[in-house]
Amino acid sequence: MDLKTCKKIVIVGNGVVDILVHPCDETVFETGSYPCENISMSVGGDALNEATILSSFGKEVEWITTLKDDDAGRYILSHCQKMGIDIYNSCFRDYDTAINVVLIKKDGSRHFLVNQKGSLRKLEIGDIPLTFDGDILCFASIFVYPEMKDDSLFTLFSYAKSKHMKVVADMTKCKNQETIQDLQKSLPLIDYLLPNEQEACLFTQSDTVEQAAEKLIQAGVKHVVIKCSEKGCYACDGKQKFWVKANDVVCVDTTGAGDSFVSGFVKALSEEKSFYECCEMGNEFGSLNVQKIGATTWIKGGN
Repeated sequence: MDLKTCKKIVIVGNGVVDILVHPCDETVFETGSYPCENISMSVGGDALNEATILSSFGKEVEWITTLKDDDAGRYILSHCQKMGIDIYNSCFRDYDTAINVVLIKKDGSRHFLVNQKGSLRKLEIGDIPLTFDGDILCFASIFVYPEMKDDSLFTLFSYAKSKHMKVVADMTKCKNQETIQDLQKSLPLIDYLLPNEQEACLFTQSDTVEQAAEKLIQAGVKHVVIKCSEKGCYACDGKQKFWVKANDVVCVDTTGAGDSFVSGFVKALSEEKSFYECCEMGNEFGSLNVQKIGATTWIKGGN
């Protein structure tokens, strides 16, 4: 096998159990019994979605997270064993493994019911053994974990760089009006930052994705890719600036679409594809995702 296809990917972040309900709308709260076409259970969470997709394509994946030895945690562990995901460096805590109820509308948009006392947002730098090694570190996702602020991210990313790893990071919406100044230490250590349009513009206080990308490059990020749903993605590295058009598909459910994009991008990156080709594969994986219910059901072997 070509060594270019054998790069190890270390993914840090959460994993949850998703209960997916489709389709539903606001009237679900107006009746004692609501008929749905489909109710299913699947693994979810930014990092576990990415680990699942990448491992299904034969990539060597290590996932670092926190779980509990409860029913949901055992379900996730069983899934990882089935998919060949290495969880040796993950740790067990007392708080419940997160379970999300995902209410999916007919247009594919979603609303979440989450357990605030669960593991979803509990990750801290002390939960991450700085002993891992590999070729790519993928952090999923900035602003999910209240305790993973700039100093913690700097510690994690600095360790990865000391191992000569490429650092890839996803993002969610900043929760407390954070700006670039709040991540001024860690941003220059990121090789590839992949927010969506709303996240990028909110974080950089920009009106357009072009402005947001430019500000992130000026802050030290090496490559910025902004996911723009049906418009595709906008990419910039300070020299190249380009749009990559999305595939024209019918959207059923957007759950995990951003995670699938990241997975496609990282898969191509691990195979030393060009920046443009990485964006293309991100779009391809995202388009495959939205045509199915759930975050990983589109892949062979996904739950």
